[in-house]
Amino acid sequence: MMDTPLIMTQIIERAEKYFPKKEVVSRTDGGIHTFTYAEIAERTRRLTSNLEKFGIQTGDRIGTLAWNHHRHLEAYFAIPCQGAVLHTINMRLSPQHVSYIVNSAEDRLLLIDPDVIPLLEAIKDELTTVEGYIIMTDKDELPETTLSPIYHYEKLLAEGNPKQPFIQTLDENAPAGICYTSATTGNPKGVVYSHRGILLHAIALGLADSTAISERDVALPVVPMFHVNAWGMPFASVWFGTKMVLPGPYFTPKILAELIETEKVTIAAGVPTIWLGLLKELEEGSHDTSSIRAVLCGGSAAPKSMIKTFEQKYGIPFLHAYGMTETSPLVFVSKPKSYQEDLPEEELYELKAKQGLVSPMIEIKVIGQDGEVKPDGKEMGELLIRGPWIANEYFKDDRSGDTFKDGWLYTGDVVTIDEEGFVKIVDRTKDLIKSGGEWISSVDIENALMAHEGIFEAAVIAVPHEKWQERPIACVVLKEAYKGQVSQEDILGFLKPQFAKWWLPDEVVFLDEIPKTGVGKFLKRALRNQLQDKYINK
Repeated sequence: MMDTPLIMTQIIERAEKYFPKKEVVSRTDGGIHTFTYAEIAERTRRLTSNLEKFGIQTGDRIGTLAWNHHRHLEAYFAIPCQGAVLHTINMRLSPQHVSYIVNSAEDRLLLIDPDVIPLLEAIKDELTTVEGYIIMTDKDELPETTLSPIYHYEKLLAEGNPKQPFIQTLDENAPAGICYTSATTGNPKGVVYSHRGILLHAIALGLADSTAISERDVALPVVPMFHVNAWGMPFASVWFGTKMVLPGPYFTPKILAELIETEKVTIAAGVPTIWLGLLKELEEGSHDTSSIRAVLCGGSAAPKSMIKTFEQKYGIPFLHAYGMTETSPLVFVSKPKSYQEDLPEEELYELKAKQGLVSPMIEIKVIGQDGEVKPDGKEMGELLIRGPWIANEYFKDDRSGDTFKDGWLYTGDVVTIDEEGFVKIVDRTKDLIKSGGEWISSVDIENALMAHEGIFEAAVIAVPHEKWQERPIACVVLKEAYKGQVSQEDILGFLKPQFAKWWLPDEVVFLDEIPKTGVGKFLKRALRNQLQDKYINK
């Protein structure tokens, strides 16, 4: 067989050659824009030629802080097709974490949306490797800023070469992208994606028993393009000639419903909070969603009741999926097998609420205390994963050994696996909080709380939330001298400068003591039980 490399140039060149008339609909601050793939490819070539002018070399990292729009899509291909590495940065992280991520990746350039300028201005003196900022704006003039030097994205493209050739000699195992985790503990960890891994992952998204993305689809990636490459949907959509709808900044459920109706969206991807918001909009308004053949949901577990409402009330098939930053992310999709479609209703939806069957090309193991667990749907163990789009280490990080061992990724998720191979996540090995599809570290918040002069002990736990799935609650024991003197507002005010807003606890609960294990560790399970009536059963 021929030894031909799997590289990113194949994706954009195929769309340019075979699907030049297909469209990308992009919502920005300036309105709705429509481009053909021929136009997107030309603009991508123009951007690539500018990167060459900036002296970007093979392997250099270029960061993006941007929403889902056409300019970000162009960067998705211009950067790796020039041999550099696309570094998508989560704008929702704290300034300290953004600074750490940019410096860790050693980004030479940052492509940014105007609304992140204040974030970067606050940390610009800490960014030791950044040589310039390219601002992606609809306006003719650049905004006032202390960032320097700054460049206008559209003016650079106007000067770029529309025929710029992409590099064809890239190594398929070379880095094409990098994304950092949301810092479950300590600083974020970088995960590098190869050209080969991205292309194989895109193929998996097109499989019939996966998400089945094809040329006939209209794809709406609601999941941010800075969140595990929007789950790979932009790569698959461009490669397969799929019309794409990019929802842009600060969208609302109403805007999503309108885009679905006007653009006849067939498949959309997002975290459970997105779909809870859309359900509320559908219940309150009148929107035609008959075009949708699938809603893809991941990031955190989807409630069975939500799956049933989508399918039974609105006739929208619901695909429950699982992945991680370390897995590119697709690992499982919960699609019943052909002979399971006739299961009793409750059994069927129990199945659909599981994380699902493992994708082809990926292997898994579930390891309990006594080795690999029985596939009985009851015995629990930690999920291990390996495959061609699974990371094997973190980027320049000595914490890799805690997660990658013996050729496997140790996920930290505790799961069961049934006799049909369907996996269900039942717990996590660490007390992480997942709010709106993003991780929050209870340990980091606890450490910050313990620095308050009036706090003796502190523990942070997750409690269910109607919109965000989970939210943090801080449980504190005050020192005797401070009892009655320190309020919830005082503590939240103390935390506010240290964390992103969405990390802050929803409430501070004052306790006389925190339950502990026999060796003095906080017993969070007992703490959750103690607060069950107020939060769990409300």
